[in-house]
Amino acid sequence: MKPDPNCNTSRRRFLRTSVGIPATVTALAAGTGTAAAAPAKAKPRLPARKLGRNGPEVTMLNLGGMMAAHSPQYLDLAWNNGIRYFDTADCYIKGKSEQNIAKWLQRYPERRKELFLVDKDHPTKGPKQMLEQIDTRLKACGTDYFDLFFVHGLGSGYKGAVDWPKSDEFKAVCGQLKASGKARMVGFSCHDRQLIQIMHAAAEGGFVDAIMVKYNPFHEKGGAFDKAMDACHKAGIGIVAMKEMRPFAKAPKKNPAFDKLGITTHQAVLQAVWSDPRISSICSAMENVGQIEENCGAAMAYKAALPREQMNALQEVAMLQPAPMCPGCPGCEKWAGRTEFAFQDISRYVTYYEQDGSDEAAGFYRELAASQRTWDGVDLDAIRDECQYHVDYGQIAMRAERYFA
Repeated sequence: MKPDPNCNTSRRRFLRTSVGIPATVTALAAGTGTAAAAPAKAKPRLPARKLGRNGPEVTMLNLGGMMAAHSPQYLDLAWNNGIRYFDTADCYIKGKSEQNIAKWLQRYPERRKELFLVDKDHPTKGPKQMLEQIDTRLKACGTDYFDLFFVHGLGSGYKGAVDWPKSDEFKAVCGQLKASGKARMVGFSCHDRQLIQIMHAAAEGGFVDAIMVKYNPFHEKGGAFDKAMDACHKAGIGIVAMKEMRPFAKAPKKNPAFDKLGITTHQAVLQAVWSDPRISSICSAMENVGQIEENCGAAMAYKAALPREQMNALQEVAMLQPAPMCPGCPGCEKWAGRTEFAFQDISRYVTYYEQDGSDEAAGFYRELAASQRTWDGVDLDAIRDECQYHVDYGQIAMRAERYFA
């Protein structure tokens, strides 16, 4: 299994997302070493939530690690806006994400004890591979421990993935990693079609500390995903949300429903996710300074669950957008169990290619089995109609074939 296609950042995406980034930030990212002036006064630490039953409190917003603007200076901007949780992985920006963290920690060693640092790797040979991988990841990040170490993208690329979170082997590895002091918490990220089964396995196993999952704030209450969330929460597993912003990439900032609360559409999305008390933090790939300030502002302004009127308005916005990817809804989850056609994975690859400029998405598409790429006899219009976001899987399938075949 190769790294997830969202692990690559292309020059095309850099040019698109660097708008609004101060010259000092982009200069360092380009390797000039130009130092950026820190804000005159750093803002307070963002509000925090407890990560699972036995975990620490973490800022309810955390910085993703695969943006084109990612650099030591950019990490400084996030820190000075109150973020104390950084997320990275072995493959983000072809390793530069970890290198940036190492440079930043070298510059500010005193901040390590206040930072919650998460890294990920792909132990495709089995859980025991993590015991070797963590040393490589620690060296890359310039630290002697991680607050949380994840299996990256647990799912169909791992043999017996559904059983991992309740297996004796993975349990023993988690124990060894924590006993060594190299990882304080261990878990996995997942956006696979088997997500719900994998979450239930984690709840049953009872030893995974935290998970990061694709999250839809409009999921069916009492539905399959909601029950999986409940099971994990009751088992004391910390839950971090991702992918929640995908359907809103092109949504207008202004909306009368959100004007009443003094927030933008994108701030409303974050607050809709935080309205679920089971979510400890949101991992956000903030691509420029404006997004950092906007998202941190949403966290500072959050006081209570988003009112029903605004939740309904937000769902209407989502349904009006030409969403290229569903973050997970009852309709799509139901159809995923009925067909071999990997419409969820394919829409994810197309999204990474179109929105993120990922050049690796083609390889992942080609690695799918022929039956997973064939939609003959599959009613894609029916899947679209039942999807909460009305993702046009027929168009997605044709674009994937054009881009990747």
